Amino acid sequence: MGGVPSTPRRGSQPRETAEFLIGALVGDESYPVTSSLWEKLLDVPLTLQWSRDRVYRACLIPQSCLVHYELLNFMFVAMSTQLRSGPMPGPDDAHPFIDAAMVQEGALISSVVRRLLINYITRPRISFNDSSYPILTEEMQPGVLQRFGSAAANFVLLPYYTFNYLLNSSADGSRSLLADNSLLVLLVLIHYRRFDRVDVEGNAQTGPLVRLPFASLFDTLGMCLSDENSVLLLYSLVYGNSDFLEYVFVRTDLDTLLMPILETLYNASRRTSNQIYMLLIILLVLSQDSSFNASIHKLVLPSVPWYQERRLHNTSLGSLMVVILIRTVMYNMSKLRDVYLHTNCLATLANMAPHVHRLSGYASQRLVSLFDMLGRKYTKLVEIKQGKGPLSKGDQIEGGIIPDDVSAELQIYTDFLRIVLEIVNAILTYALPRNPEVVYAIMHRQEVFQPFRDHSRFSELLENIYTVLDFFNSRMDTQRVDDEWSVDKVLEIIIINCRSWHGDGMKMFNQLKFTYEQESHHEEFFIPYVWQLVLSTR
Repeated sequence: MGGVPSTPRRGSQPRETAEFLIGALVGDESYPVTSSLWEKLLDVPLTLQWSRDRVYRACLIPQSCLVHYELLNFMFVAMSTQLRSGPMPGPDDAHPFIDAAMVQEGALISSVVRRLLINYITRPRISFNDSSYPILTEEMQPGVLQRFGSAAANFVLLPYYTFNYLLNSSADGSRSLLADNSLLVLLVLIHYRRFDRVDVEGNAQTGPLVRLPFASLFDTLGMCLSDENSVLLLYSLVYGNSDFLEYVFVRTDLDTLLMPILETLYNASRRTSNQIYMLLIILLVLSQDSSFNASIHKLVLPSVPWYQERRLHNTSLGSLMVVILIRTVMYNMSKLRDVYLHTNCLATLANMAPHVHRLSGYASQRLVSLFDMLGRKYTKLVEIKQGKGPLSKGDQIEGGIIPDDVSAELQIYTDFLRIVLEIVNAILTYALPRNPEVVYAIMHRQEVFQPFRDHSRFSELLENIYTVLDFFNSRMDTQRVDDEWSVDKVLEIIIINCRSWHGDGMKMFNQLKFTYEQESHHEEFFIPYVWQLVLSTR
């Protein structure tokens, strides 16, 4: 292959015929559009294959970066049969290109995945100047055919071609057309079939693994998480690749990933709902690990320049995460009213609670304020259900009957309030001596808990909170001060008495532990979502 093709002999086998046609395609001679070669080429059986070394010899191109970019564009077109069918595979659906890619040998698949990720990490640049990407005119038809032929052959070669051109490329967060296309192709393949060593039933797979520099991948993700495609890749990795997830947990610079995630959640109003869901699920998956929950409270941030409500100095990454999750819940209550989003935020906070260490005063105040806000909403719903409060638009129906959705919403907020109480309980039960600011916050606003003290769903949890309040209130009563109580003075007394706290009278509850699992028909969400991302870049 690669030279002038020989004329096939009469009665030659299909492989020999295909050899001639492919040789003509990648050779030096040009063929007009009306040539019969094209029709014959389309009739070549797709099952025919050539050895790798022959393909390798035929496909050495100096502008391979540009060729790979065009190849990936071709792959989008070939895989776009999914756009003609629903998200659930049907009996009449046909995806010949993706199906053919999936049945390749494991080593080839691993090489393709590795190459796509290497492109994403190294972010090579493509130059579209006249010398490397000429305007296609009739006088330049031989060059056009050679480019097309090289691209067609190089598709088979994609994982094996030398990538020396990548070594000197910059790995910053700037845009790279090749990196963007590589990532999108990978996402289409990932969410068509799983590329992990463990399948959905948890059975170990024996195929070859994809070897990657996790350090470079971690750093690249940290620089690119403002991009929605990168968010989906991170989700796919932390949920589907246990090796990468373990690597994340041993990193000491978790702020590399978490800071862009938290900043994006902070600016949720300017992001898509799907992106917010993915980020919250990532945090939920990470919070399932106790070492992660401990590590984020040890990492202190000198400042958080993008946080505008107040200046945050020397706050822990864990405290910032608590603040942003609570802020997301409050934003959702006023704007989106999405129960699934609420649940994910509270589940992550619950996983973090037993491991909280020196939660900041601001984060502690926001936690109590969250309970207060949920409590106010709960009280309003109770009044509406009992006919004591005004109905919002759409609640009143003929005959003055309260619709079922009010009762359903009341049950939802009952569950939310209980989870917040369990979060506070977990901090007080397992980590009170390390969190004087939390004690101060519940003492400062202890009145918000009083209306729920006798509620059947909340009373047992509030008993622990009032045990803590009684202990510290009594210590405060024994102190004599000449002037009015100041914040610093109250906090000083709390810190002193935290040392003598032994948890006497506290009831022990099972720790809440939330885990994330994909729904049984997750492809109904992910396949349209991936193609939405692909089409948005076309």
